[in-house]
Amino acid sequence: MGFKRYAVYFGPRPNEPLHDFGKFWFGIDPETGASLPTSPLPGHSEDMHSAIIKAPRHYALHGTLKPPFVLADGTEYDALKEAVSDLAATLSPVTLSPLYLKDLNGFLALCPTEPSASLRALAGRCVTELDAFRRPASEGEIEKRRAAGLTPNQDSNLLRWGYPYVLDDFRFHITLTSRLQDKERQTVAATLSPRVSPILTAPTVLQDLCLYGEPEDGSPFRIVARIPLG
Repeated sequence: MGFKRYAVYFGPRPNEPLHDFGKFWFGIDPETGASLPTSPLPGHSEDMHSAIIKAPRHYALHGTLKPPFVLADGTEYDALKEAVSDLAATLSPVTLSPLYLKDLNGFLALCPTEPSASLRALAGRCVTELDAFRRPASEGEIEKRRAAGLTPNQDSNLLRWGYPYVLDDFRFHITLTSRLQDKERQTVAATLSPRVSPILTAPTVLQDLCLYGEPEDGSPFRIVARIPLG
């Protein structure tokens, strides 16, 4: 397939308000991988906007269910897709509580106003039941994660599942910016909030498991399979 990593994400469906916002916020259509013009905030140049979205743009608009992983030795894409399809068939759609713009440790993200036990359980099954397809994290990857400072439980998750923030430490969010300095973050939040507010009046429903792939050329992740739940 020509992808170096895969991930299982929430991705809003085409023509949904959140999908359309994401395309022009990040300048990438996750359905095709096509580059698009971005729509900077008032008072922000293209260069300023590019800096604001630099880190999350690589992953396109998404909410993480199973974080990015390299295929384990002896596994292949077709088997992964089949496993995701089998899992999706046993899951039901989840309606999220209304989203809002939140400061998450220095970056801005859309987060549900209330936690969802159903969403946590769904993400947990993605993490655990698809883990046979994940190549174990290297020592370098583990040390890089640890440098951020982890709790004992997060460190245990890292060693067992390759990522700290899963299972009991799972917090669903849709990242919109890189980590920003306080003053810049406040300015961006003030101008971004009115842009996203109309989008967030529509219910956000997780209806699919989206298998995203990271192309070998390093371009942003895109959807390689969208599999409806149930």
